Formats: sequence, structure tokens, C-alpha cells
Amino acid sequence: MSNPEVMKFEEFISKIIRGDIRSISRGLTLIESGSELSEVIVDGISANCGRAHRIGITGPPGAGKSTLTNLIAKQFSSQNKKVGIIAVDPSSPFSGGALLGDRVRMSEVWMDPNVFIRSLATRGSMGGLSVKARDAADLLDAAGYDVIIYETVGVGQSELDIVKAADSVVVILVPESGDSVQAMKSGLMEIADIFVLNKGDRPGAEQSMSNIRSMLMMKFEHAVKWEIPVLKTIASEAYGITKLCDSLTAHYEYLLSTNKLYSNRAKYFNERVEEIVRNKILENIMDSSGYFHNRSGNSNDETVPTLSPYQAAINLIEKIKNSLTQK
Repeated sequence: MSNPEVMKFEEFISKIIRGDIRSISRGLTLIESGSELSEVIVDGISANCGRAHRIGITGPPGAGKSTLTNLIAKQFSSQNKKVGIIAVDPSSPFSGGALLGDRVRMSEVWMDPNVFIRSLATRGSMGGLSVKARDAADLLDAAGYDVIIYETVGVGQSELDIVKAADSVVVILVPESGDSVQAMKSGLMEIADIFVLNKGDRPGAEQSMSNIRSMLMMKFEHAVKWEIPVLKTIASEAYGITKLCDSLTAHYEYLLSTNKLYSNRAKYFNERVEEIVRNKILENIMDSSGYFHNRSGNSNDETVPTLSPYQAAINLIEKIKNSLTQK
């Protein structure tokens, strides 16, 4: 960038750090779109990151994640904390954009000046959590938000990568038959810092809570110092929200007092760097092979559909090898 462009960009970064809403929105748009400037933005704000409490909200579809996220944000806002919500939606198969639009379901905090809500598309990312969501959280962190909430799509077993982005993970379940057992099978038990049984006024709620506590006792009796709470909420009545937010604050204080906050963040930072390296190497190799120029789906080659995907992959690997040896 030329000097005037550098000065203009530095001012843009400065506005983000000062909390200018228009600049924050523009920065998030550039990050989500994969613009070449997105990496420069993350570089520019990195020195101002690390102060926010990052919370992951996950669980099976229909558990009430959006409603509880709305209420948690409202509670923290009442404590004069700035809250950023990153609602990770399934991608539209046509536009690639966010499909559900969680902001529609968060009307109570939509106009709250302390709350900023952004829907991001998963864009095919495994695990339900967009790769770009972590960059977006960095931006909100640098912009001075005290609490950042990831609300994920709730896709089951592959949801586990949320632990790599959040300091505190809340797993939300409902009393209906099978949900609790499925959560344990999917590995959500291992990532939960807090369990919430939502819709706790439904039949079977107390039994479900008892089952979760029993499984936690068997699994973690001597393994951890943090005693994982099992809380009951009724989102439609805002019941249990204060206790949930108090538990989230207590968990964050526990992480700080034991230095686990920084050791966890260092571990997942390294994994994030490795992921970026892998993606960049793969992208560069495949781009040099011409792969990205030939995958638009507009090919008239009638032999392509007759290949198995494995044979097509082998052919691509051979093409990459040949292009590298020729260099």
C-alpha cells in the first residue's frame, strides 16, 4: 500500500479500536468475505486483543440457544458490559451467506447500544464454527467488547471445535428423550464447562439433570478442579439466567486464578497457526496446479461425471506433482 493508503488504513484500524460501529461492521464484512484486507485487519488489531471473555453456546438444534444467547447478552448488558454476539449460521447453498439470520430471534437486544450482533455463515467449515468467526471475535475484542458470545449451529459431533475458540463453553440440552444421552456420545461432555437444561418446566427435566450429574461424577470425579454446574433454565420466562451468568463469571475467574486462561489460549493459538499454515500451503499448491480455475462446474467435458471422486482426487494429485516437478 502507498503512504496515503497506509495512513487511511491505520485510521480505519484506529476507529475499530475506538469502537466505531461503522468501522467494526465494515471490518467484519471484509473478514467474512475473505478479502485480502482481512488478514491485514487481524494483524492491525492483534495487539489490542485478549481482554474479552469468550463464551461458546452449543448444543443440539432446537435447544433454545438463540433465546438463551439473547438473555445472557441482556443480563451482561445490565451490568454495563459490552457484548458482541457472533451467530454462526448454516451457509446458503446458493449465496454462501448466512441462512437463518439469528438477529431476527434476538429482538430484545437488537437495539441495545451495549450489544453488537453479527451473523456469519459457516461457509462449509467443519465443526459448525466458521473459521472466520475467530477473526471476527478478535476484531470485537480489540474494539473493547467485554464479552463475546459464539452461538453455533448445533450440528452434533462436529461441534466440538468450539472449544478452540471459547474460554467458557456452555452446552445446552432439553429434557426430551435422547438428548442427554446423545450429548454424551457426541463428546459434548468433554468440552462443557457449564451444562444447562433449558425448557426445564417440561416433564422429565429433573431426571435429565440427575442423569447428567451422575455421568459427570463418573467421568470427572478426580480429574478436574472446576466443578461443572448443571443448571436449569426456562428461557421463555427468563428463569435461571442470572445464575447462569454468575456461573460464567465464576468460571472466567477460575481460569484467571489458575492461569488456565492463558495456557489454554496459547495452546489453541498454536493450533490456529498450524491450521492457517496448512490451508495456505494447500491453497497455494492447488492454485499453482490450476485447480481453482477449473472447478466452476461449467465444464462441457462429459467424461468428468463418470469418474469417482477418489479417482478425480488421484488425478488432481498427479497433476500437482507434475506441475511441481516441472518447476
